[in-house]
Amino acid sequence: MQAIYQVTTPKSFNDTIAAVQASTQANGFRVLHIHDVQATLAEKNFQREPLNIIEVCNAKYAHTALMIDVTVSLLMPCRINVYREGEKTVISTVKPTALVTMFSNNELKDFAENVEEVLLKIIDQSV
Repeated sequence: MQAIYQVTTPKSFNDTIAAVQASTQANGFRVLHIHDVQATLAEKNFQREPLNIIEVCNAKYAHTALMIDVTVSLLMPCRINVYREGEKTVISTVKPTALVTMFSNNELKDFAENVEEVLLKIIDQSV
């Protein structure tokens, strides 16, 4: 099983960020924060291609996950990365089903499958 889901898009970096934001909202999640890693590193004179880490959350899913196992909070919120790699814009996330393998809880594994389905849909709709 691949732990990372990754797709490329012909869209520009900024158009991809906007598409991820719109798709996140359309799928019942919300964007909590966008980390502009390129800008953060530039403050210390490090140069890199554009990279944004988009933190997304669905309150119902978050509540359910915490009720199953509070330590799952270490994996929250979900993150979707958008970055430039050469001439391509890439969208990626770590699959929740891969992350929950750290826990010995079948209920959490079933739950992660549901969250993963939505996250991958958000990404696929953003291409």
